Amino acid sequence: MSCNVQVTCLFISGVLGATPVEIEHHLEMGRKLLAAGQLAEALSHYHSAVEGDSKNYLTYYKRAAVFLAMGKSKSALPDLSQAIQLKPDFLAARLQRGNILLKQGNTEEAREDFLAVLNRSPDHEEAHDQLHKADDLELLQEEAHEAHHRGDYFTTVQVLEKVIELSPWDPESRELRAECYIRLGDPRKAIMDLTPATRLRADNRAAFLKLSQLHYSLGDHHDSLSQVRECLKLDQDDKECFVHYKQVKKLSKQLDSAEELILEQRYQEATEKYESVMRTEPNVAFYTNKAKERICFCLVKSGSGEAVDICSEAHQREPQNIHILRDRAEAYILQQEYEKAVEDYQEAREFDQENQELREGLERAQKLLKQSRKRDYYKILGVSRSANKQEIIKAYRKLAQQWHPDNFQSEADKKEAEKKFIDIASAKEVLTNPEMRQKVDSGEDPLDPENQQGGGGGREWPFGFNPFEGGNFHFKFHQH
Repeated sequence: MSCNVQVTCLFISGVLGATPVEIEHHLEMGRKLLAAGQLAEALSHYHSAVEGDSKNYLTYYKRAAVFLAMGKSKSALPDLSQAIQLKPDFLAARLQRGNILLKQGNTEEAREDFLAVLNRSPDHEEAHDQLHKADDLELLQEEAHEAHHRGDYFTTVQVLEKVIELSPWDPESRELRAECYIRLGDPRKAIMDLTPATRLRADNRAAFLKLSQLHYSLGDHHDSLSQVRECLKLDQDDKECFVHYKQVKKLSKQLDSAEELILEQRYQEATEKYESVMRTEPNVAFYTNKAKERICFCLVKSGSGEAVDICSEAHQREPQNIHILRDRAEAYILQQEYEKAVEDYQEAREFDQENQELREGLERAQKLLKQSRKRDYYKILGVSRSANKQEIIKAYRKLAQQWHPDNFQSEADKKEAEKKFIDIASAKEVLTNPEMRQKVDSGEDPLDPENQQGGGGGREWPFGFNPFEGGNFHFKFHQH
């Protein structure tokens, strides 16, 4: 018979959960782990203790303490309620639940808990203080809603500052303040309020969508995409989120693709991709501005004659954008309008004094301007700064034939032609030599005695070349 009793006891123990010894072990381990700050492990032991004995109010209370330590106040509430249900005069649980309800902005239920504590312990100091806070919070909540109702968003924000201080876990106050910030034209602050609001409600798809829309309007397309994906994780059939997701995904893909093309120096394709961006999103200024800025950059990099006009259009939209000013300066350099290039670099530097790229660009533009007032090799041959070697030699041959001194009769004309011919020959030699051309492009004159080591008089011809010696540069012309 005793054997049957033993079997029955073991059977009951197996069905109903852990033995008292095991429960005590879980509670002890939970306490130690909680003290050591190992919260997830502590929680696991408290789960086992609750499963083993669902009638022990203290076990629920201790598990609630772990949830609170983990910042999971919503999970702590049911455990505190269960502890109070099992032991209605358990004041510590009442006070703890009241505090959570107060922080969640639920003044009515919080007040009930504080009054219940005071009913059993009239001199309880903390309960008195918290009851006053609940009264204050209720008045502030009313004041905020009244200000919002009359359209005074600035006052609403000021009052909600105090409301949120008392009830930081209340999503409604944060959402209301976010709405006010949007109306006051401060979307970044709205984002700072909506971000915690997404975690304070169980299914806050509306906040995720609003966050995504705000990021989108500011040009943060990657952040916008991740927020709208959070909405779809909660409900993949959410119509509003799905429509917005498709738009953001398309635009984000185009923007990323355009930047990849720029990295690969495929400027024509990048320009076309940025034109697609403007068609995909014509209503948000950020994307049109960004597209025009980058198209300006691409046109400069590809040496297009349209660059100045497109960059000027972009500059009108964003007068303080240093990248556009830099790129237009480079476009002016391509057109050999060095004074305008200097002006753009100077203006860009007013907005960013520390930028090394702008400082170097300005120095180069100033050198080119100084050099152009002396001798501009590109101008002499009538070629663009992006001309290749073949174009330079072709231009040289045409001009050398035109200005050869043998073509002129009078002494004065011959002298003028000789001077021109020397300049043409110099320009050809300098621009077909990569090292010398690089010096020209950085604003130096490789044939200027000032730039030669040791300086000195007389013109030094590159490679010992003299245009009036040898047959290579002599043309015979037959009179017809």
